[in-house]
Amino acid sequence: MPDMNGPYKPGTPCWIDLMVPDQQAALDFYCDLFGWQGEVGPAEQGGYSVCLLKGKPVAGIMKASNPDGTVPDPMPPTAWTTYLATDSIDSTLKSVTDAGGSVMMGAMDVMDLGRMAVITDPTGAAVGLWQAGTFDGAGIVNEHGALIWNELSTGDVPAAAAFYTAILPVTTAKSQMPDAGEYTEFKVGDRAVGGMMDLAKLPAGVPPHWMPYFHVDDVDEIQAATVRAGGSVMAPAFDMVAGRMAVLADPQGGTFSVITATAPEQPA
Repeated sequence: MPDMNGPYKPGTPCWIDLMVPDQQAALDFYCDLFGWQGEVGPAEQGGYSVCLLKGKPVAGIMKASNPDGTVPDPMPPTAWTTYLATDSIDSTLKSVTDAGGSVMMGAMDVMDLGRMAVITDPTGAAVGLWQAGTFDGAGIVNEHGALIWNELSTGDVPAAAAFYTAILPVTTAKSQMPDAGEYTEFKVGDRAVGGMMDLAKLPAGVPPHWMPYFHVDDVDEIQAATVRAGGSVMAPAFDMVAGRMAVLADPQGGTFSVITATAPEQPA
């Protein structure tokens, strides 16, 4: 069921966006790679671009800037931000500080679209919060070029699990993955909505982060196209229990994963 209808349940990843030094270059890269449509947005929206796939919103891309519109110095790292749905930004933010997290960007209205905030969990990973108004989030998931999964990599899985279950109506469940060891799923009700893994499984120096996964029809083809477009391969295509995947980076350093998935899927 790739088309989304109605709001996401609280605790579910509902949107992703990318902040980059060169917005147009990022739009060109991702539109070519995934078949998106997107252009620099109007000035009154800070140029924010809502990229579309088959006419439905799939991801946002924006130029890195300070709140007053000036260019940051130093420039922040290029990174995808995952947004978790909430039905009350204000109460969630109070829970964040009570649970030991930090507020990077306080609640702000985005016209009539909704309210947003950005926080860091106690292990150092940044994540957004979204309270829907007229905009629910991603309008298409689980098909080529669309979001299919979101995963937290952290140096302290128990601390992260305690934090997210304290601030949002999610639970966690552990499982054993062949050749990968223990894996933790975030669940809303009885459905898995995201995952969590230990940073120890990644190269030294990788900071805590949330990673978006895009479903693609052919991982090897997307990997090759990324390299041709000036991007890089962080983890070459490999087969694992959930499908065939690769970890890639766009030409400006934004890291993302692609997967031809057998399971799991972003919830509808």
